[in-house]
Amino acid sequence: MVKNWIKARNRTIVILHDILVIPVAWFGAFWLRFNLEGIPTDALSIAITMLPILMILQTVAYWGLGLYRGIWRFASMPDLLRIVKAVTIGCSISLFVLFCMTRLEGFPRSVFPIYALLLILLLGGPRFIVRLLKEHKNWAVEGTRVLVIGADAVGEGLVRDLLRQSDRHYQPVAFVDDRLSKQGQEIHGIRVVGSCVDIPKVVEKYQIGLIMIAMPEARAEAMRRIMKYCESTQCPIRTLPGVGDLVSGRVSVDLLREVSLEDLLGRDPVKLDWEAIQSSITGKVVLVSGGGGSIGSELCRQIARLNPSRLIVVERSEYNLFMLEQEFLETFPAINFTRHLVDVCDRPALQQIFTQYSPHIVFHAAAYKHVPMLQSQPREAVQNNILGTRLIAHLSISNQVEKFILVSTDKAVNPTNIMGASKRVSEIICESLNGRGVTQFIIVRFGNVLGSAGSVVPIFKQQLEKGGPITVTHPEITRFFMTIPEACQLILQALTIGNGGEIFVLDMGEPIKIRFLAEQMIHLAGKKLGEDIEIRYVGLRPGEKLYEELFYPNEELGMTSHEKIFQAAACQFNSVVLSEILDRMEIACRECEDSVVVELLHQLVPELEIQLSSQEEVKQAQTQEEILVLQSDI
Repeated sequence: MVKNWIKARNRTIVILHDILVIPVAWFGAFWLRFNLEGIPTDALSIAITMLPILMILQTVAYWGLGLYRGIWRFASMPDLLRIVKAVTIGCSISLFVLFCMTRLEGFPRSVFPIYALLLILLLGGPRFIVRLLKEHKNWAVEGTRVLVIGADAVGEGLVRDLLRQSDRHYQPVAFVDDRLSKQGQEIHGIRVVGSCVDIPKVVEKYQIGLIMIAMPEARAEAMRRIMKYCESTQCPIRTLPGVGDLVSGRVSVDLLREVSLEDLLGRDPVKLDWEAIQSSITGKVVLVSGGGGSIGSELCRQIARLNPSRLIVVERSEYNLFMLEQEFLETFPAINFTRHLVDVCDRPALQQIFTQYSPHIVFHAAAYKHVPMLQSQPREAVQNNILGTRLIAHLSISNQVEKFILVSTDKAVNPTNIMGASKRVSEIICESLNGRGVTQFIIVRFGNVLGSAGSVVPIFKQQLEKGGPITVTHPEITRFFMTIPEACQLILQALTIGNGGEIFVLDMGEPIKIRFLAEQMIHLAGKKLGEDIEIRYVGLRPGEKLYEELFYPNEELGMTSHEKIFQAAACQFNSVVLSEILDRMEIACRECEDSVVVELLHQLVPELEIQLSSQEEVKQAQTQEEILVLQSDI
């Protein structure tokens, strides 16, 4: 109540001020017109007669142009523009009325231009004086000294918002920008003092306590370069979200957040044909196996937004399934959602689900993926990744599923481990089954996703929380990375462009060194490499290679209708031989004959045996302790 009264009182004062300056400007214009001497009687008579009309018309113009929407202490160029428009319109109408009344006989023509200028000055001057006094009061308050990276419109908006903060926790003192045209310029009194390479010197010279990155359109490569210059400063760093997230267009200090790995490893935003994706999912019954995992759960979220008639989740982890259910009850209460605690190797349970719901689309994301763990348990890898895929694929054919999308991995290419070989065989199964019924089998292959369960990022975070060391297998080991949402979006896009039998390879960008990943996580955690946290190199793990590949040399990679999705030529495999070997695999798994399982796996993926033999020395060099520390999927 008190606030409303104060607000109404302040607005009344502002309106009275704006009305009272009209006669001041009006008679002031006459006074200046007659050289600061007395105003002739005829002219004075016209001025007095015209004043009430002028005040009414001008006040209406004030109100119509929204002069009272702005707040004086935040006066800006839009406010000045509104004042100019209101004065121009008010003067024009008043001049027209005066012409109709007097034909301007005996009226000095120069009065109206002088009046307009004086009125603009009397309306705008006090507003900007109030803002200046307010900001001057804020300047007296000392806050954390801030260096802003980026001196364009976003940087200007950020500094403007910082200067307007009443508590002044932050005090912008300098800009840096790589563009030569910006060097030496000032924005709101803050000078551009150098380029990004000068960041360490600028931080020291100006006693900077916080670095703010105002470059929402910066690519990951540019962010990595900036972080390189910032590393030695030991200053905390904040950044604005991507330009796509600045939906309001307004830059605010409240939007600042810590720099994330996605900023450093991300790529250009993916452009998707959402209309085609929507038409492929809307009204369909969709089944997601492994729906509680990292990729599976994100697929479920994105599918739920596309209005399927029913979303069926098959998951063997009780905890993951429970957490997904709780999330959907809160986030997607209207979705027709059913969850089933089922293993993908459970034939009767899967058959019942297919018979009951008749899914139109199946996303098969269920798989074991931990490389070192599966290396010593080939039976589990084969049973889940190969036989589970075979079962759900055959059920899809017999129940006339329209499309079956297999989520694969770059480790399936020239595999050096059991996990990769098992995923390669699952690809071969889907390739051989395409065309055996109405079901179109589509394979989507990509590399690591940031933050997936059991991946390198969560492992590094745990090691950081314990004070280190961070364990990296080899200084030169590299991996492809993409974010979970991006991977799932491209899987959905592949659904729309696939007609069956394709292997789609997602564009993973440039490979990233795991060493760089570890170094950046240490810095982002506010730690110093070598002092607070160490990186320990422990050697390659069983089945691991220095770099991953996304396609075989003979797969003849080609373009598709989407720039981020490539198509690899599918290989031909004798379906009779494949079926015989898979039947023998099933028997070997049932009898727990690991050696037979591995032998049969080699028959289906002959390149595996060659690659495994080259890893023998590495296996012997590793200790059991190091393997346990590194139970992660990188």
